[in-house]
Amino acid sequence: DVVWLMPIFPISEKNRKGSLGSYYSVADYRAVSPEFGTMDDFKALVKEAHSMGMKVILDWVANHTGWDNKLITEHEDWYTHKDGKIVSPVEDWTDTADLNYDNKEMRTYMIESLKFWINEANIDGYRCDMAGMVPTDFWEDARKALDAIKPVYMLAEDAGADLLKKAFHTGYAWELLHLTEDIVEGKKNTQDLNTYFAKIDTLYPKGSSLLNFLTNHDENSWSGTVTERYADYKNAYAAFMFTIPGMPLIYSGQEVGLNHRLLFFEKDSIDWTKNANIREFYTKLSKLKHNNIALASGTDAGKMEILKTDNSNAFVFERSKADNSVIALFNFSKENQTVKIDKITKDYKDFFTGKTCDSKTYELKPGEFHILIK
Repeated sequence: DVVWLMPIFPISEKNRKGSLGSYYSVADYRAVSPEFGTMDDFKALVKEAHSMGMKVILDWVANHTGWDNKLITEHEDWYTHKDGKIVSPVEDWTDTADLNYDNKEMRTYMIESLKFWINEANIDGYRCDMAGMVPTDFWEDARKALDAIKPVYMLAEDAGADLLKKAFHTGYAWELLHLTEDIVEGKKNTQDLNTYFAKIDTLYPKGSSLLNFLTNHDENSWSGTVTERYADYKNAYAAFMFTIPGMPLIYSGQEVGLNHRLLFFEKDSIDWTKNANIREFYTKLSKLKHNNIALASGTDAGKMEILKTDNSNAFVFERSKADNSVIALFNFSKENQTVKIDKITKDYKDFFTGKTCDSKTYELKPGEFHILIK
């Protein structure tokens, strides 16, 4: 439903890394990179997405700019200084210059720039890079200013609960990503999932949500592909991310089984003709999410209940809302598991096979899962 475009702005050339540079080294907050086209091309893309019932959000880099952004020469005082020189926000981020949010004029410029893309191109919100490195009160002010134009969707690249009180709708489920990786490696188990869901249920504001993902541009480039990190469990964890509370993310190429690390600072294309079966799998997961109100997110989210079974090595839960129920069974362990769920009746059907559920007992191989719907 939401297309998140990573930064479409011109990339700074000064101190550039690689031949392409980092798209998070912004040269101009109010322009489209010529590599992608023109402003009119972008407006046409947004209009087409809207005609298909989808929303478009831009990636916003608020914490820092590139070194040849005009703000550096026009407003040097808008940046963080040390020993009289503008500095990078992190030692390794040498291609960027740190903005100083103590400066009110800079804050105003940034909010006006955020408003620019809504007024000019009718976008629907932002995914905000390194949101926790920018003061929360700035984001709250920005949200008010943007909502005054139209209701927007705000996604924070951060797991902080405070950001979700007034500024953002959704944060990043970083903890869940690392927990699932630890389970695959045998460092954690399904009991740790029980602890995790109990934690987020009390920690985060009601009506907010978390972005659930197996990969993104950082994970793919620096940590490895989905196959590298999840191996034979990748489909199970994909289904898991689509059925638990929150918003699932599909990172470009994931839906065709992208099995190489995309180069971060170079042009690196995806072969979209491969693995039609994987694309079909993700299409089905998307339909599952769309067609079952129990799997809704945010203020409309269905309730989640972790079901007690006779096997603590299997992870089984129900999402329910009104008359709609989804029961999900996962075996994330490395051994076969037998699990009995008394709640399963013939009112349920297996989502992937369409067969009526005529048994309460399931034999699950490692990485096997079932999604039952009623």
